[in-house]
Amino acid sequence: MTFGLGAALGQDSAPAQPGTVPHSDTTDNPAAPAPGASRSPAATLDRLFERLAAAKSPEEAKGIANLIQRRWARSGSDTADLLMARAQEAMRSKELDLAIELLDRIISLEPDWAEGWNQRANALFLAGDSIRSMIDIGEALKREPRHYGAMMGLGTILRQQGDDKRALIAYRRAQEIYPQFEAIKDAVDSLKTEVDGRDA
Repeated sequence: MTFGLGAALGQDSAPAQPGTVPHSDTTDNPAAPAPGASRSPAATLDRLFERLAAAKSPEEAKGIANLIQRRWARSGSDTADLLMARAQEAMRSKELDLAIELLDRIISLEPDWAEGWNQRANALFLAGDSIRSMIDIGEALKREPRHYGAMMGLGTILRQQGDDKRALIAYRRAQEIYPQFEAIKDAVDSLKTEVDGRDA
């Protein structure tokens, strides 16, 4: 495995990785929309993903990814956001049962919040429950199909299970969304020769 699932699923303990969202950091300043363009959160997120795909350097892409991750961090509920901060602290402290319990509550409160599902997937994986983790990844991707962190997590689990072909599909989908992220490039490079060669 070329990177940890904490990075792939967006665990807060690795701040430089995608999907990692410091919940206390709510300041962001995306480029102003063009005149007449929608300022809705969804429209702003769409523009950020366009910029992420077109970024010319890893540094530029990382800045855009940080803005995306800050939006993912917002549930719209102060209670859910507070519970998420506590859940991430529990994960950092290796209190996985507590983290999962808190994330269960978050999902009950805000079932449409993709990051709630993504973070519970991470906690479940760390607790050794890959099957439930994959189910939660699927729920996260239903709500945010562009969640590259969840896709990387899925790829990591599939690779651990020996399903390199499907793992490569997940990694390549993540790479389409975030082409400049080195961990995704490394994951694709480590599998593509073997998988593509096997299928040739």
